Amino acid sequence: METIEKIGGQCVILASRAMMLVNRGPESFLRVYNRLIEQAEKPVILHWLGDMFDPALRGYWGKESINDAADIVLALIKANSSKVDGIKISLLDQKHEEKFRARLSENINLYTGDDFNYTDLIEGDGKKHSDALLGIFTAIAPAVSPALEALARGEIEKYRNILEPTGPLSQEIFKKPTQYYKAGITLLAWLNGMQSHFSMLKGMQSSRELNHYAEIFRLADKSNLLAQPDIAVSRMKSLLSVYGVEQN
Repeated sequence: METIEKIGGQCVILASRAMMLVNRGPESFLRVYNRLIEQAEKPVILHWLGDMFDPALRGYWGKESINDAADIVLALIKANSSKVDGIKISLLDQKHEEKFRARLSENINLYTGDDFNYTDLIEGDGKKHSDALLGIFTAIAPAVSPALEALARGEIEKYRNILEPTGPLSQEIFKKPTQYYKAGITLLAWLNGMQSHFSMLKGMQSSRELNHYAEIFRLADKSNLLAQPDIAVSRMKSLLSVYGVEQN
């Protein structure tokens, strides 16, 4: 953290598997997080990652119940309100995020990590909104930029018209088991000519079935997210041929 701040960076305290190894209930989380926040020079961003993204994080904050865990996190933030910029929540639960967001003081930001319900959460409920800090934005960046510009201008209908069609694509990429979402994002990077291959560490490209990749291709096309259609079609055909799919 000290190294990051020395070069002008802002610290994000990621959800940690190490904390689960020393988990003795909420007290152990509060002790460690209070120490980390105290030593920071600038306000930090906390991170609450659900077990759908990493099963090893089940029971984070020392509580199995999400509602009970929320109480612990809110107490932590309240005790360090001047040193916490905000919190990223990745639980894929819109109602919980909205409920949690409503309990935050005005000076604390909620950064959504909900790759299913981001259109509604970013727009907000008229009182509060969630700022975007999303994995899916890597895959849908060409749609995100004009959508957020429209939202900033108050053009809500245009914002929704641009961003809503990307929802089914994101839901497909982040479907269960959610932790394999990186395979879908890597596929899109390859289809869009951003890399020369569709290979991942430990062969993670094999974590998803062929139908999943075909559906991503279809939904990306429907959302106008295939930057170079000819290259995308050629590469998708080559992937299909690997699986023995006959093509005309």
